[in-house]
Amino acid sequence: MAARQPRVTHRWSSKLRRLGITALFVAVATGLWHFQERELRDTLSWQGVTTWQALTPLSFHRVLRNDGFLVGWSDVRVNPLWVSYLLREIDDPNIGPRPGFQRDWRTLWPISPESYLGSGYDRGHLAPNYAIAVVHGRATQRDTFLMSNMSPQRPDLNRRLWQRLEEVVMDHFVPRFGTLQVITGPVFPASFSDNVLNRVGLVEVPEAFYKILVVPGDAPRALAFLMPQGVAGDEPLDAFLVSIDELEARTGLNFFPRLPEAAAMALEAEVQPAGWGLEAVARLPGRF
Repeated sequence: MAARQPRVTHRWSSKLRRLGITALFVAVATGLWHFQERELRDTLSWQGVTTWQALTPLSFHRVLRNDGFLVGWSDVRVNPLWVSYLLREIDDPNIGPRPGFQRDWRTLWPISPESYLGSGYDRGHLAPNYAIAVVHGRATQRDTFLMSNMSPQRPDLNRRLWQRLEEVVMDHFVPRFGTLQVITGPVFPASFSDNVLNRVGLVEVPEAFYKILVVPGDAPRALAFLMPQGVAGDEPLDAFLVSIDELEARTGLNFFPRLPEAAAMALEAEVQPAGWGLEAVARLPGRF
């Protein structure tokens, strides 16, 4: 028995060595994946990926990365809390056929394209089909039809006012400034218990939607909108201007976590429409 002991020890040493090499390989591969993922996320966001101000079950979300946009997905609200994407001017806009809606396997709950049928709500895109297709390509356009990019919107909001804002962003603001960071998402009532049963299937119904536009740079400028579900659809866009501070207070999110405090106060505290040319496009009719 004593003669066999060294061989047993050697076998255990070999196993431990192999486990150590495997663990090292996994650690390095995980680190490289995390670094690459962080780098890819940063290319789709300005001054950091949106996060919560205080971590609660209602503010917690998982970041779902698509090629052209990020989604802050809440498994409690069964909604995106925010969607972030960059737009830039394109010389020759081209868009393919409209894709079909699809389930997203990354969501905890099974939300299907048929989930909204008979509800009175539209499947409202947050990352817009047209702008994403033009700027980021056909593959990313298909991602905008994932149900993780949808939130329940009333038809007069989705098809009229919200669509008009998306059109103005792509057709007027992007050519004016060259590049825009956009963050958009739903706003829910202050009391979760009062709204918990207000759902389309499993999906909680928001009371309003926001859109934040930022011109990145050393002297950034921003414009933010808050649009309630009950709009008629033909209102002027400038009737819905708000400060980013108000949106952060309503959502519990920190939209630009890396922005220095002084710069954040200058950008987020007030409504500053000067220089956007909004008054010239606020009453333009929509495509539909």
